Amino acid sequence: MKIEKTGLDGVVALVPRRFGDDRGFFAETYSLRAYRDAGISVEFVQDNHSLSHRVGTLRGLHFQAPPKAQDKLVRCGRGAIFDVAVDIRRGSPTYGHWVGRELSAENGVQLFVPKGFAHGFATLLPDSEIVYKCSDYYAPEAEGAVRWDDPTLGIEWPLAGEPVLSGKDAGAPYLADFTSPFVWEIAK
Repeated sequence: MKIEKTGLDGVVALVPRRFGDDRGFFAETYSLRAYRDAGISVEFVQDNHSLSHRVGTLRGLHFQAPPKAQDKLVRCGRGAIFDVAVDIRRGSPTYGHWVGRELSAENGVQLFVPKGFAHGFATLLPDSEIVYKCSDYYAPEAEGAVRWDDPTLGIEWPLAGEPVLSGKDAGAPYLADFTSPFVWEIAK
């Protein structure tokens, strides 16, 4: 597995090795041992699978607040998405900064998004399927969101027009209008 650092501490892109032939390919998309060797010692407890039919469907920017916060390992099983992580840890030197990466069935890239980051994606191809692991169970009372088009974030979404949004995402607060439940801690 190849590990690529991003501009945000803790957010990493992971590229599993693929073994292919004329039938297709095989890839080990998760191995506890390999991830621990890479410094990601997270116990995942839930897998989620999302399908977005239309190009330009945008989901996010979501998080779950402590004590139900989630680390996520995101990949695209079919189609392609532009995946984004935003640092929402108060006091962090990169608070409000974002990284984005194309994840596709073709490239096999995965993005590890730790607790303290809002996460979202926009679909680049029709019928895109997103599969992701979470380190805690879904808890609706812990749900939170940040507005996808917040000008202070300046996320460069690769959209050809207006996105397809849920009502919840369209009405999410701007970063300046909410107090993040996450606090940055210096690694010891």
